[in-house]
Amino acid sequence: MPYALVQQQLAARLSAQVVELFHKGQRVARHRRLRVKGGHSTGAAHMPQAHRDSAEWTPQRLIWWAKGNGVATARVVETILASKPHPQQGFRSCLGMMRLGKRDGAERLEAACRRALKSGACSYKRIDSILKHRLDQTPLAPASKPVSPSRHANIRGPQDYHPTQGDGSC
Repeated sequence: MPYALVQQQLAARLSAQVVELFHKGQRVARHRRLRVKGGHSTGAAHMPQAHRDSAEWTPQRLIWWAKGNGVATARVVETILASKPHPQQGFRSCLGMMRLGKRDGAERLEAACRRALKSGACSYKRIDSILKHRLDQTPLAPASKPVSPSRHANIRGPQDYHPTQGDGSC
């Protein structure tokens, strides 16, 4: 339905092939009925201008932009797009990252993406927070080595643990 009619009361006429929507007796939308559970279709004329502008983007185009910024930025964009049931649901976050790059510069965005990847928190909000708090300008801590336990009579080692036989439970 046209975005201008959001929260308006509409009447619907459904057939096996078509969905029609009416507002005050006037047909305002007609779409072929989709057979995909949870599927949807939207005509460009029914979208607000901002949505039409973002419809020009594709996952490949966003990844291409991100690769131009840096490897970490590309990995974050790919992670965001892959985390959604439909890649288009991640477009706003990716476009937001583009704005962050314009606001703070490509180098800072790349550093923020490296930090987000290291922490496993790849989202627009996390990267924006890293940039706002200038965490991208502090060195990343090196990966810590596992601490070996000190010798003590009450500390057991690997030899004291045996896999269980049978049902595979612990």
